[in-house]
Amino acid sequence: MPTLLVVDDEPGVCYSIARLFGDETTRVVTAGTVAEGVRAFGAERPDVVVLDLLLPDGSGLEAFEAIRAISPKQPVVFITAHGTTTTAIEAMKRGAFEYLIKPLDFARVSSILRRAFEAAHLMRVPPVVPALEPREQLVGRAPVIQEVCKQIGRVAPLDVNVLILGESGTGKELVARAIYHHSKRADRPFLAINCAALPEALVESELFGHERGAFTGADRQRIGKFEQCQDGTVFLDEIGDMPLAAQAKVLRLLQDQTFERVGGAESIRTHVRVIAATNQDLGKRIAAAQFRADLFYRLQGVTIELPPLRDRPDDIAELAHHFLYLFNRELGLNVQGLDPDALACLRAYRWPGNVRELQGALKEAMLRTTGPLLLPEFLPAGVRGGPAPRSPDHASEDVDVPKLIDDLLAAGENDLHGRVVAAVERMLFERVLRATGGHLGRSAERLGLNRSTLRYKLRDAGLSSDRPPAE
Repeated sequence: MPTLLVVDDEPGVCYSIARLFGDETTRVVTAGTVAEGVRAFGAERPDVVVLDLLLPDGSGLEAFEAIRAISPKQPVVFITAHGTTTTAIEAMKRGAFEYLIKPLDFARVSSILRRAFEAAHLMRVPPVVPALEPREQLVGRAPVIQEVCKQIGRVAPLDVNVLILGESGTGKELVARAIYHHSKRADRPFLAINCAALPEALVESELFGHERGAFTGADRQRIGKFEQCQDGTVFLDEIGDMPLAAQAKVLRLLQDQTFERVGGAESIRTHVRVIAATNQDLGKRIAAAQFRADLFYRLQGVTIELPPLRDRPDDIAELAHHFLYLFNRELGLNVQGLDPDALACLRAYRWPGNVRELQGALKEAMLRTTGPLLLPEFLPAGVRGGPAPRSPDHASEDVDVPKLIDDLLAAGENDLHGRVVAAVERMLFERVLRATGGHLGRSAERLGLNRSTLRYKLRDAGLSSDRPPAE
């Protein structure tokens, strides 16, 4: 069970955060002083720490240094009543995860703490050692996957940049994390940044930080990810979507490990390893003047290319049984195996969304399964080769939302909102892609989203805009 340590001398803050996160899935421990906080950290070894800067017996920065001496990768979220305090800025420079201003916006607190828990998990759980959590394993015996594992072993100890290429859903982040966990920087932070998910206007601020007054709304200095991740590893996912202005600054950082915050003149030195990934053809992006050739050459110190799932059909059975085991444990189900005809359907399907689409299809099928075996009729219509629904009026043919909610409640699911929204969004995206012939720009326009946001959402849904969903 994940543990959250809250160190604050205001009982109301401790109570509110405990109410927000303290449930059957997360344990909350509280302390009111620097001394109590450091003792609690040593005894509990929490996943995430929330730390007030002003405590009765000293500065939260003292507690931060003591915590980091015990656990250099520990995600720590600072809270302060003083938005311009220099100690908060100093903490961010030294690697704090984030800082928040009182009075707290608890919706923002919830969002940041969930990201902090995820970051803690990513930094602590390597993905390629066999005895690990099943969710974190690279699964497959195909020669191409075994070659990827060999490449990871060769490149991880070397302090060089790595470029990971592959279609959406092939496991690029798993490879990045494997490189990190087997590197010399494994005891330092790991930060993953999805370049496609960031609004273009905020990319530079997120990566490099900004000075107070640098632009409208910049009411305080912000420390960017590269500065926070000193001596660690930064994973730039979907780097092909990065704006050209930010590309120029990343190029300079790779060349001499220096940069300036947005609106600043001070040259800041950092020391980070960069691992980048993209599902795009960077050669075509360079030809279209959408990606810098010099950045491409600098990134590809070592290039690892992940194969699509359709090129490793012999791994589908192993992946399917892997996900059956994982979801049985996660959802409290008891699906004992795959019917041979169901496995034949999985092997015959082309999987445009790759392993992520296979994972989503099996989870959906398991929630529909009524017996010990997963039969073909429980698979999504497109996967089993049957007709897919053609209009929003028949959305229930894809996902029976009330039944899905009831099944999730019965399974004890604690992310009902996320799971149901994901299922409905997938139906919506499938229909819009079908209506537009798989055209990303027209689909984004019909949905009222920008292209980068839609591409990110499609990736999460296990869909591809290269062609419409199967009829």
